Amino acid sequence: MTAQFFIDSNVLLYAASQHPDDQTKRKIALDLLRKPGLGFSAQVMQEYFSVAYTKARLGISLEVAMENLEWLARRTTLPITPNLVVMATRTAARYQISYWDAAIISAAKVLGCHTLYSEDLNSGQEYDGVRVVNPFA
Repeated sequence: MTAQFFIDSNVLLYAASQHPDDQTKRKIALDLLRKPGLGFSAQVMQEYFSVAYTKARLGISLEVAMENLEWLARRTTLPITPNLVVMATRTAARYQISYWDAAIISAAKVLGCHTLYSEDLNSGQEYDGVRVVNPFA
């Protein structure tokens, strides 16, 4: 299982957001989701649903959130495994970042991605061969 680039949950959230202030980011996110080579992890799916379901501001209905999860489930998705957890803890310690960010980076690395699209990490920084790019900057 391989992918060319990895997306974080914030990209998915902007793609689904109905909030008027998010429309520019929505277009960027949708363009990324249309690119071939997309990869992400089960953690990204979990984070997406957790926020989409609880943040009324985004205007994402439960039905739409579920449909999006079903679409995601048909894409290259790395499961959470014990080895991934261990790898993420090492990455978190090495870079002094949160476990959750490290798990995203580690999943991208396992999938062979050299680019991670996220607005949550330092854009331009490389972590173990995975470069973070903020697509909204």
